[in-house]
Amino acid sequence: MNSKRILLSQSERPTAWYNLQADLPEPVPPPLHPGTKQPIGPADLEPIFAKRLIAQEVSQERWIEIPQAVQNAYAIWRPSPLVRATGLEQALKTPARIYFKDESHSPPGSHKPNTAVPQAYFNKIEGINRLTTETGAGQWGSALAFACALFDMECKVFMVKVSYQQKPYRRSMMRLWGSEVTASPSTETEAGRQLLALDPDSPGSLGMAISEAVEAAVTHEGTRYTLGSVLNHVMLHQSVIGLEAEKQFELAGDSPDVVIGCVGGGSNFAGLAFPFLRHKIAGKPIRFVACEPCSCPSMSRGQYRYDFGDTTKLTPLVKMFTLGHSFVPPGIHAGGLRYHGMAPMVSLGAKLGLIEAASFHQIECFEAAQIFAKTEGIIPAPETSHAIRGAIVEAIRCREENRQECIVFNFSGHGLCDLGSYDRFFSGELEDYAYPQEKIESALAELPEID
Repeated sequence: MNSKRILLSQSERPTAWYNLQADLPEPVPPPLHPGTKQPIGPADLEPIFAKRLIAQEVSQERWIEIPQAVQNAYAIWRPSPLVRATGLEQALKTPARIYFKDESHSPPGSHKPNTAVPQAYFNKIEGINRLTTETGAGQWGSALAFACALFDMECKVFMVKVSYQQKPYRRSMMRLWGSEVTASPSTETEAGRQLLALDPDSPGSLGMAISEAVEAAVTHEGTRYTLGSVLNHVMLHQSVIGLEAEKQFELAGDSPDVVIGCVGGGSNFAGLAFPFLRHKIAGKPIRFVACEPCSCPSMSRGQYRYDFGDTTKLTPLVKMFTLGHSFVPPGIHAGGLRYHGMAPMVSLGAKLGLIEAASFHQIECFEAAQIFAKTEGIIPAPETSHAIRGAIVEAIRCREENRQECIVFNFSGHGLCDLGSYDRFFSGELEDYAYPQEKIESALAELPEID
């Protein structure tokens, strides 16, 4: 340990994932069958997911052991550093202590391999050798491509078209690891063809790409689907972030008062927040702030309802904060945050008042990213910049109120593949999008009526 970076040894890595379902004040509402609208059982999910992932999805056990093969892969980049952002503190003239958990050290450069590796592993040991998935900005797609390369598996990625065009180097990363990448919506699936018939110039959305990836899985033998966020087992795998951070704060002799993460589907926020959230449930006064884009404000302006996870209604319905499965957000550069719904566990936490939502515009987040890059030296991904903006807002509040609080945020990924978006920021080409309420209401009107 030194004054800037708090490090753990390999022997101090977590050996079990933490499952928040064991400690939530009330259970997460069950997923429903897309046809019957009745609660589904594990067998209903087997055509899509590996059996052991389904077991983790519904498990109420507090701790679930991390297999040794996954531990071996984690050792490539974990533990990740907890960093005291002293440069940012000084620039903001705040009495707050700001820390960030730096998840940019993984080979794909984000937190996503924390779940990509176990998802690939659990499929591999069940005899599955081909996985399909969707990706927005490409962090998840590149993470799954990396994981499939580790376990000698095929990988097919449907990448949201606007991000496919904006972020060519994420495509290159996936292909370097041996994966096939297609812009979505595409003509390769019936779902994609239906969507293109409705709008030939569609920019795509994560909901659309999920439809294509699920269809590609269920129509190809020996193939399963994987999801990089939203689901309970994804939140479980990401808990290694917060579990490491707990040990690192003990070494630093500090403890967070405010925990922050950006949210699209909710995985990186949950990864840092959930291990600390169990202490709030037990009575410790910690605030949790989930930072989302104003252009896709599922928690701020959505409804807590049952909804489909994809656009063409192939997936089970889950209860979550949602803008509606037909919602198509504008093409902001934080492509990983362009999802219509929020993870059921994050949504339940917000509904219970355990988690706060904050929404930010695109330009103010890029401004925050530049401040961070100049003071801490690391270039953030556009998604990560939302968490940085949230941390800056809290640090300024502490300055104005003269409060010496401890703030920690998840630095979910670097922006080295996003420099094109920074070029647009510097040239003044970026726009802020405040989504019209009437369009949100139109999408919400298509939500299924579930008693």
